[in-house]
Amino acid sequence: MPSAIVIGGGLAGLATAAALGDAGFQVELLEARGFLGGRASSYPLPGDGSEIIDNCQHLLLRCCVNIMDFYKRLDVVDRIHFHKKFYFIEPGGQTSVLSAGRLPAPFHFAGSFRKLGFLSLGDKLSIARGLMALRREHGSRRDLDQITMLDWLREKRQTETAIRRFWGQVLVSAVNEELDRMAASHGFHVFWLGFLAASNSYQMGIPAVPLGELYAPEAWKRMGNVRLNLRTPVDRVVVENGVVQAVEALGEQRTADYYISAVPFERLPAMVPDLGFDVNGWEHSPITGIHLWFDRSLTQLPHATLLDRTIQWMFNKSGGRYLQLVVSASRSLVDMSRADVIALAVRELAEFFPRASEAKIEKAHVVKEVRATFSAKPGLEQLRPPSASEIPNLFLAGDWTRCGWPATMEGAVRSGYLAAEAVTGAAGQPRKFLLPDIA
Repeated sequence: MPSAIVIGGGLAGLATAAALGDAGFQVELLEARGFLGGRASSYPLPGDGSEIIDNCQHLLLRCCVNIMDFYKRLDVVDRIHFHKKFYFIEPGGQTSVLSAGRLPAPFHFAGSFRKLGFLSLGDKLSIARGLMALRREHGSRRDLDQITMLDWLREKRQTETAIRRFWGQVLVSAVNEELDRMAASHGFHVFWLGFLAASNSYQMGIPAVPLGELYAPEAWKRMGNVRLNLRTPVDRVVVENGVVQAVEALGEQRTADYYISAVPFERLPAMVPDLGFDVNGWEHSPITGIHLWFDRSLTQLPHATLLDRTIQWMFNKSGGRYLQLVVSASRSLVDMSRADVIALAVRELAEFFPRASEAKIEKAHVVKEVRATFSAKPGLEQLRPPSASEIPNLFLAGDWTRCGWPATMEGAVRSGYLAAEAVTGAAGQPRKFLLPDIA
């Protein structure tokens, strides 16, 4: 039975381990921290061990077929609840709802789109032209990785309101980057698969349990040939004579037939200097999660995107009293103090939910993921490495590799499946794990 060591217990590493375990490999996964999930994890609220929180709200769309396949492997699909309505709220509280109607894709939003109150008729006509241009140019235009999404939107004469309240509101959260920093190829990917390819592809899946429960050790018990090792940081990958001989972890060397690195890109050069991976040209984009518990309910909406303010998304975690707020590409908050971030969040919430101005905060927590994702800037796609490295028994996984998706949970799982395919191919036992995109 071939053996493999997977370095890193984020989604990419977990997907690699699950796929290789299914292929009959003896898999050992080494994770530095005491929990699984990487940047999509949960842990006890500091100072209150009874409350388990996610580091930040993570979600997926119906078009994310590979992460749903991963959840099926762990038998936790029933813990993902899908929502068919998107709520857009303007300062002052006016709410608009976007949902699919009876028309087939790409016209399934026509009915509710016409009723969106936060866009003028001119904005809507502008967006309609833009969506049709995107549909027409998808798969044929070759310069999309060389220009920003804002460049493309201006080229298509989108109104400033449409850019700010529609395109930007969706894409900044989906890609975790500002429109003027984001390669247009990433924006195309999101709108093509999430909004145009199928009438239900936009539906938003939100875990109904803390993220850690989705891949808790109990879920792996039926995979008897996958062993999880927490609090086991890998210091070095030992390369001799052009191949990996072992990995050093906790002062000892561990060996296998194949090795998969599923660590963030910035850690790779120090861990495997022999690989010669160059991080020049790579940058990070931060995400900030703000957890607020109030003494009363502020809203019954399950979630909402908040327009024209710093806070972009609100997720109702418990009867409107515990809200989780998300700010993507949150560079403006990185150097801000915890108290100032909380004050900003409460002040802005009161513009959308009047009860917030009278409510008392019972507790609050701020999570700044400064290295949340790579910055999806133009020209980066050519730097993303494939699964197979120059070292024949070393493979790469991670949402930053050439997985065909932006830095998302779907991208992480895709990278893990691609790495597993490369390993099985190298072992002479080729298997297919990656599911094709819906369109």
